[in-house]
Amino acid sequence: MTDDAAISAAPRLKVGHFRWVICALLLFGTTKNYMDRQVLGVLKDTLQHDLGWNEIDYGNLVFAFQAAYAVGLLVVGRLMDRLGTRLGYALAMVFWSAASMAHAVAGSLTGFLAARSALGFGESGIFPASIKTTAEWFPQKERALATGIFNAGTNVGAIITPLVVPWITIHLGWRWAFIFTGLLGFVWLIFWLALYRKPEEHPRLSRAELEYIRSDPASPPVRVPWLGLLAHRQTWAVLGGKFLTDPIWWFYLFWAPDFLQRKHGLTLTQIGVPIMTIYVIADAGSVAGGWLSSWLIRRGWSVNLGRKITMLICAACVVPVVAASQARGLWTAVLLIGLAAAAHQGFSANMFTLATDMFPPEAVASVVGIAGMAGAVGGMLIAKVVGYILQTTGSYVLPFMIAGAAYLVAVGVIQLLAPRLEPASLGRGHGGAVIPA
Repeated sequence: MTDDAAISAAPRLKVGHFRWVICALLLFGTTKNYMDRQVLGVLKDTLQHDLGWNEIDYGNLVFAFQAAYAVGLLVVGRLMDRLGTRLGYALAMVFWSAASMAHAVAGSLTGFLAARSALGFGESGIFPASIKTTAEWFPQKERALATGIFNAGTNVGAIITPLVVPWITIHLGWRWAFIFTGLLGFVWLIFWLALYRKPEEHPRLSRAELEYIRSDPASPPVRVPWLGLLAHRQTWAVLGGKFLTDPIWWFYLFWAPDFLQRKHGLTLTQIGVPIMTIYVIADAGSVAGGWLSSWLIRRGWSVNLGRKITMLICAACVVPVVAASQARGLWTAVLLIGLAAAAHQGFSANMFTLATDMFPPEAVASVVGIAGMAGAVGGMLIAKVVGYILQTTGSYVLPFMIAGAAYLVAVGVIQLLAPRLEPASLGRGHGGAVIPA
């Protein structure tokens, strides 16, 4: 074993593992977040039947969520940097859980638009808070893996929802599906407030583990003007990647159940296992994508090469999804969408980690908020596009073609804007003065 390898291996024999308890909290929070999002997609046909919506109406509901999500990210990312993750995440959870429950009292399209907008605004806090927490609790070499693990909650939530929501709907009615998923947020809140503190303030964190978490080279704390971040091409690299790829995930989340029901004749009670399969595969992709780049970096690869090779592999694995709309067998379509969803999650785990690679912790939530806002704007566009395509043609061919190409384009944009993933120079003359924290 080389001296460098021995040095990096030595702390693993001494440090504790409490940081992974924090990662588990993030995982469960993300799971809850995606349960709230997915209820609408699972109940699409039921609500269209009961409330008389057409495809454009449904697209407008998705658009309203995305618009509020985008507006929220303009505010919430910066708010997380100011309030800190403990209080900021708690407030976001309370807000969006209450908004989820508000769907139960909506009886019209207007009521659903209001509830959906409130849900989108509240949920905008999830990823700025989670990525900032990861930057605070993990050294750089573990962040992509930690991000991949908590990001797997997006799939866990999407697995649980189509299994539970149909049962609740059949036995109690669709309104109770929104109530029960909303209430889970208040259960999570108890554990968050009991267990979460900053590493320096946590009584259950050993000194050795704190030193391991802080093992990256230190940089002076700074406060960066929000608009000043837009002057850096590193911000635009993260923003561009999210704008191009987030809409594809929204497409899977909000339209995959309808695609399988429409194309393959599934009923509400039959949709659970195929959707579960898609997101189980996606879970594996989330963890594997985060693990692969972390493993490459530990093996001596540069951060730049480790992240980008992993993202390129993920982008290539998405391409076969273009055939999903023409697949004759149900399980062929399910496996193609599952592979694409897995590749998205692996790509996304590294996409989020780019913000922590190129920006100091004090600016991470703001950068993630800006990039997430761009992704939400892309989601607004995909909602309109898919809604009108389906209303006009009734075919999913074009949406799946867009999905297959988006990630390769995103890799090219990231390489163009951040060819070496060098840290942003947050000094004078680069978008505003840096203010010592």
